[in-house]
Amino acid sequence: MARTETGRVEAFSDGVFAIAMTLLVLDLKVPHDLAPGQTLMGALVAEWPTFLAFVTSYATILIMWVNHHRLFAHIGRWDDRLLFSNGLLLFGVVVLPFTTSLVATYLDRPGHEAAAMVYNGIFVLIAVCYNVLWRSASRGGRLLGPDHDPDIVRQITDSYRWGPLIYAVVFVVGIASVTVSLLLNLALALYFALPSALAAHIARRGRSVPRTD
Repeated sequence: MARTETGRVEAFSDGVFAIAMTLLVLDLKVPHDLAPGQTLMGALVAEWPTFLAFVTSYATILIMWVNHHRLFAHIGRWDDRLLFSNGLLLFGVVVLPFTTSLVATYLDRPGHEAAAMVYNGIFVLIAVCYNVLWRSASRGGRLLGPDHDPDIVRQITDSYRWGPLIYAVVFVVGIASVTVSLLLNLALALYFALPSALAAHIARRGRSVPRTD
């Protein structure tokens, strides 16, 4: 195991997250040729599938980046297993702009079931990858920093445990309703923003406890 800082891993990952978030905007098109009697506002409203997919994917990647950053606040070392686990996670991130474009294009037309399966399937993969990444580093404190807080580590582990199953449920829902699955993914992005905030609250309470020694 290489005992070194994880700065290069984080910097590389940050770049991948930033590029994926930026690529999402390429699907937002300015309406140029309006139909007879159509207003610009009407044309923009007609593009609601694209906007919904964009907001959902952007929020999801943003929360994934935030959680990735917070995970590495506890990870102090790296080894090959961690690097490959992180690389697999980033694979799901770089595919998201394509799957977002796919589901936005087919949201209200034939083929939406297949588009939803591809889109939601990537979220299942990402949820699994987060568990693999975190557990490869946290099991037995293997790659964690020497000053890690066991309570926060346990909180993160518990919050990620059900992620793959929950996203698998959304995958099934997407077969029946792509729109509902997008809204559920957006809600899940907000949910996964909560554990880190809760962990930070626990950490602040721990630091505020007066020392008795």
